[in-house]
Amino acid sequence: MGTGFLWTELSITVSAALLRQTSKEGLSLSTRGEEPGLRELLSCFWQRRLLSSSSYLTRGLGKMNVGCVILACTLLVGASSGSKAGQPIKAPCRPGFSQNFYTVIVPRDVLHGQSILKDTTLSSECVKFEDCQRSREVGFVSNDPNFSVRPDGTIYTEQEVANLSEPVQFMVTARGLHDPHIWETTVKVAMAGHPHPLALSKVGFEEMFSRVWESQPRVIKFTRKHQRSSSANGLRRQKRDWVIPPINVPENSRGPFPHMLVRIRSDQDKDVGIRYSITGAGADQPPSGIYNIDPISGNMFVTQPLDREERASFHLRAHAVDMNGNQVENPIDLYIYVIDMNDNRPEFQNQVYNGSVAEGSKPGSSVMQVTATDSDDSTTANGMVRYRILSQTPHSPIPNMFTINSETGDIVTVAAGLDREKVSQYTIIVQATDMEGNLNFGLSNTATALISITDINDNPPELTVRTFSGEVPENKVNVVVTNLTVVDRDQPHSPNWNAVYRIVSGDPSGHFTIRTNPITNEGMLTVVKPVDFEMNRAFMLTVVVSNQAHLASGIQSSLQSTAGVTISVQDVNEPPVFPVNPKMIRFEEGVPAGTTLTVFAAQDPDHFIHQIVRYSKLSDPANWLKINRTNGQITTMALLDRESMYVKNNVYEATFLAFDNGSPQASGTGTLQIYLIDVNDNAPVLVPREAQVCERARPNSRVNITATDADADPNVGPFVFELPSFPASVRRNWTISRLSGDYAQLRLRIPYLEANVYEIPIIVSDSGNPPLSNRSLIRVKVCPCDDSGDCSATGAVAAAGLGTGAIIAILICIIILLSMVLLFVVWMKRREKERQAKPLLIDPEDDVRDNILKYDEEGGGEEDQDYDLSQLQQPESLDHIINKPSGVRRVDERPVIAESQYPVRPSLPHPGDIGDFINDGLRAADNDPTAPPYDSLLVFDYEGSGSTAGSVSSLNSISSGDQDYDYLNDWGPRFKKLADLYGGGDDD
Repeated sequence: MGTGFLWTELSITVSAALLRQTSKEGLSLSTRGEEPGLRELLSCFWQRRLLSSSSYLTRGLGKMNVGCVILACTLLVGASSGSKAGQPIKAPCRPGFSQNFYTVIVPRDVLHGQSILKDTTLSSECVKFEDCQRSREVGFVSNDPNFSVRPDGTIYTEQEVANLSEPVQFMVTARGLHDPHIWETTVKVAMAGHPHPLALSKVGFEEMFSRVWESQPRVIKFTRKHQRSSSANGLRRQKRDWVIPPINVPENSRGPFPHMLVRIRSDQDKDVGIRYSITGAGADQPPSGIYNIDPISGNMFVTQPLDREERASFHLRAHAVDMNGNQVENPIDLYIYVIDMNDNRPEFQNQVYNGSVAEGSKPGSSVMQVTATDSDDSTTANGMVRYRILSQTPHSPIPNMFTINSETGDIVTVAAGLDREKVSQYTIIVQATDMEGNLNFGLSNTATALISITDINDNPPELTVRTFSGEVPENKVNVVVTNLTVVDRDQPHSPNWNAVYRIVSGDPSGHFTIRTNPITNEGMLTVVKPVDFEMNRAFMLTVVVSNQAHLASGIQSSLQSTAGVTISVQDVNEPPVFPVNPKMIRFEEGVPAGTTLTVFAAQDPDHFIHQIVRYSKLSDPANWLKINRTNGQITTMALLDRESMYVKNNVYEATFLAFDNGSPQASGTGTLQIYLIDVNDNAPVLVPREAQVCERARPNSRVNITATDADADPNVGPFVFELPSFPASVRRNWTISRLSGDYAQLRLRIPYLEANVYEIPIIVSDSGNPPLSNRSLIRVKVCPCDDSGDCSATGAVAAAGLGTGAIIAILICIIILLSMVLLFVVWMKRREKERQAKPLLIDPEDDVRDNILKYDEEGGGEEDQDYDLSQLQQPESLDHIINKPSGVRRVDERPVIAESQYPVRPSLPHPGDIGDFINDGLRAADNDPTAPPYDSLLVFDYEGSGSTAGSVSSLNSISSGDQDYDYLNDWGPRFKKLADLYGGGDDD
């Protein structure tokens, strides 16, 4: 079976133009499947030698418009391709070849003579197979013995090909080694550099697209069925068949619709009745209804205009069945590609682009890139965007400071002279045009590029004047003498603008520094070290200013970056100064009052002004000193005592004030430190002052003694301890033995001494020259001791000085106190028994006091807020009760009769008459009908008026039924009385 095609001069010309383009580009492999339709026309053109019919093409050609020829070729090349980029939704991954038709243009440099050698790779690219990341092993088999496909998809010659003057088309089958699925695609191979037909004549768009539509094959027949069988390699080569070429449909067609595309027919329609149908996206699947087919004639139609940007291709399947629905032919695949039309303008990604370039940049410096996209097919001129600059603002220094790469959109400088100080920003209008920039046929759009000129340090700072001046008072710091003003044309508040000041000469002692004002960039010349008018009346400084950033290459410093500064020092009245401060002198303590210690005089630093200095005392903690007001002579007013609390580490400090008679008056302070040398003026003191020993002499019954001395070495220890000769009993009963230079030991000389407290005098002498002695008393308690040598309690009391009589008196007092407490307790017990002996006024079994427990009062509840207080008050009038009809009386109201007279209780009754008084009152209450509780409802607390309970006055206290109350016995002892009252039966 064969496939018939109708050809037009337009398709021939398109094939020639396409071949011309591919011959220039060399070998190319279409992996997008966007050119199989027109390339199929090219193949058939070469196979059938239709180039000989050039007379039809050249008929009527005259002077040609080159622009129209370029446009026509571009449109027709674009018509041969589809774009998947236009699909808004990415289709799900399906295993198989990436395209159904591949075209390989073989460059002539692979030829050896007129032949192509065996194992020659025809393409650097490959036939792409998508396995959707299933990592399946796939083998490729070609039905042409001369060509084959490697596992990586590259196409090569299986054997030497003698001649490739005409295109060769073959089918490649892919099958998984462990997968029964089979996939097929078509590959067409043609040599580059064939003769080119003449160019197109100028025709309108409508005529060109109508010819494209007419170029489709009118009849498509079902292919023969081939038997497949397994072989050693899993596949058997089959006889070559014509591959059904794709159907090309231009987008945005004006119709009329439906428009016939092709006719589908089967060779068996002569024998049986055939019904044709198509399936797939665009027919019976969304978007459905775009294509339909006449089931009887097999004519296939497109029903509406197409938009390549919405969908670039359709894959349909044609079916042929008999009248009973039985399949008579294998389904054939129909690929419909939408031919692109230039119906979309380029669109910039941003309407305004921002870029920058440094001032002084050399020509060719990159500035920025603008990008525009075209929704049309990017492989055709419809989607090929070119850029150009329309305008530049301002035109300084020249109108064309920048240029743009027409293909990439990169903007670069083309001239020198960028100066931020003159022009800080340029505004560039950029135009993007499709059709490869053809302004006659392409669509355009514009965007704005704002180019900021960034600053470099090409302007050195310059001081505004060559000489600055200022003045400063002496002895002042952190004072701004003068402000150094500077001019810098670079970018403000940047390192290229920020000034840095340095003093290069005139200030060897470092009295001054220059700080930069961050806002004004001025230099603040500041005093950091006091200046003295008497030493320097003026300063001549040299100042240099620079920037934080280094000057740009080739830029020299300005002469105006250096200036001089003249500073005058102002004389002020300075306070008197003590030459030595603090001043240390040494004196022995104890010098008498009126002793001259030293002359503490101050000097006036104002040498050029004669002034009088006077003195006064500012601080003298012990009030020991005085100063002469005129000459500063220090004399004592009291004895100097080294042991005084005001002396720290043997040094006594006093502060004095010196002031002049200048205007204003100035004063200074000076500190006098007196180091006091110790003399032996303090006798030692015995330590401890109390001790305790046993009444009987024991080896461990002794007292260690020492002494303290307020003086310093050598006027302290070693100490001498001795007992005085009077009274004689001291030396007779006690003795002292020396332990060391500072310690001695006191102990009994006799074997036994009566327990008592003894005051023993001891004479202590220090080692001063002359030595000082002190007679001290030590209080020693002599007491009986236990075996361990400690005083017993009795002995301690005795030793404390209490005699036997005192101890007996204390014991008697304790006994009397205990007797009084005992008598009081006995009296309280007896009174309690008398109180318990009197009988209760009621039966103990009826005493329910332990049954009435007050827990808390919580109010009446939620209806407690609206009660009537009048119900709780005594009525002022009893008329409403007295005037009631006879026979009608509420038993819960107080009877209106004279109240009974109750006995009057004496103000101070005798305790024995209390029982009689209570009995009399009880009898009076029993006979008083007006006394509660009468048969009434007593209100103890008002809890609101909304209670649902009725009056309890209607309850009968006598049981009138046969109800059994014996269950009350099970409720515990508190309900036993109720059980006896109501559950007694007939016994009651």
